[in-house]
Amino acid sequence: MASDHSVSAYVDFLFGGIRRIGVFMALLVSFGVTTASAQRFENDSIDELDDTPINPIARLRDRLRRGEATLEFEPAHGYLKSLLGALDIPVSSQTLVFSKTSLQHDRISPNTPRAIYFNDDVMIGFCFRGRVLEIATADERLGASFYTLDQTPRAKATPRRQTEACLLCHGSSANRGYSGHIVRSLFVDRKGDPDFSKPSFRTDHTSPLAQRWGGWYVTGTSGSQKHMGNIPFHETSKSDITEADGSNVVDLKDRFTTSYYLTPHSDIVALMVLEHQTGMLNRLARAGLETRSIVIEDRERNESLGKPIDERSEFAKSRIRNLCDDVVSYMLFRDETKLTDRIEGTSSFAADFATRGRRDSKGRSLRDFDLRSRLFLHPCSYLIESRAFDSLPIELKESIYQRLWEILNGRADGGDDPKIAPDERTAIVEILRATKSDLPSYWKSPRSEREEPRLRPTSERKISSGSYASAAPEFPESAGARSNERSTVRARTIKRQAK
Repeated sequence: MASDHSVSAYVDFLFGGIRRIGVFMALLVSFGVTTASAQRFENDSIDELDDTPINPIARLRDRLRRGEATLEFEPAHGYLKSLLGALDIPVSSQTLVFSKTSLQHDRISPNTPRAIYFNDDVMIGFCFRGRVLEIATADERLGASFYTLDQTPRAKATPRRQTEACLLCHGSSANRGYSGHIVRSLFVDRKGDPDFSKPSFRTDHTSPLAQRWGGWYVTGTSGSQKHMGNIPFHETSKSDITEADGSNVVDLKDRFTTSYYLTPHSDIVALMVLEHQTGMLNRLARAGLETRSIVIEDRERNESLGKPIDERSEFAKSRIRNLCDDVVSYMLFRDETKLTDRIEGTSSFAADFATRGRRDSKGRSLRDFDLRSRLFLHPCSYLIESRAFDSLPIELKESIYQRLWEILNGRADGGDDPKIAPDERTAIVEILRATKSDLPSYWKSPRSEREEPRLRPTSERKISSGSYASAAPEFPESAGARSNERSTVRARTIKRQAK
């Protein structure tokens, strides 16, 4: 993992912008970022530069190519409104960042912040009088894909896919070598330039509010809970965020010209959802890509041993089961920061977001907000209903569903498992039964009739070092022999992909 002082200290989660060649070269030296072509993200089975993307932008491109859709240009915002409409992204999701940490750094300042709009799958970045719209999307095959759309009127405007330029940061060690999204909070000056001599914070739902939103505008109230939003930190030798006075701002008109943007808001609830979402999408993408790699290695191994290629070894199954723990823990909001005062936004985002949720017969949804002591009323991520989750390899989804079942039925015994009250566990199970059509049979049948899954033995549960002790592996070779064999498998896999 990169440190909090790394290149990914940028608040940018769309395009890790490079402001100056000197800074870029320093970052390369300091943090070991290589080009995307050289790095290949340490992933042996997925070529993220050449593989065909499967995502909402790729589907939109196909519709545009066939003449089934068009993007309309308007002078004030270019193709922004039309693109948001085509992708069903609500305007109320707007958040504003004034840190110069984007591809279009020269267009960003506290007077002209960058606007970000999002739904479950796609995030759009807009700069006032910017050259392009910046697009990041969850990808069913690649984890994340990146595009730009030129902000000049033309007959057939189409998003263009980006690879190396974006993946320098979004495919770096900040995301464990896989393409993904980054949300950061940092100290910036009056011009919007980040101060890398001070700490930075990568933020998600576990982050204290006092460390969030440095370099962002934030509209909404948080009571006595302070945060770093709305103010530049300048002319100080200390990084004292406890003295921040940018909380409980509900109007930004005295800070910049809000009429440049689609709404005058940078809603605090939208920001909290965005932070959770980027962390969840990153975990789903990494686990999915690593599972596909494991499956390819196992097929190659079975082929060399004369076994059926689709028969998974116990060793492969154990590795896949271990991948799901980080996904499930984050999905169930383990270590979520506790709110001490009510959070309230200024836009219609909370209402708009909630109406998009699937509901059970009691009217409950995983999109229902709490905002008093925690983000959501039911602590299970709404992204379990997303394309990013549904497109995961079946082997991984089966493990995730089993792990969720263990925890939500009180059968888990891990000391660091998410702690959820019995009535809340029951509510989550009932919501998932009503809204997820692909649940295993042991989820849907009455408890007395269902065939319960085999729980993982204690020897497979997480140990203090953060690794896992596997039950007796199917292939008890020496570590050296196993490593050599896996290297051979990787070589064959890469050779096969090159054909």
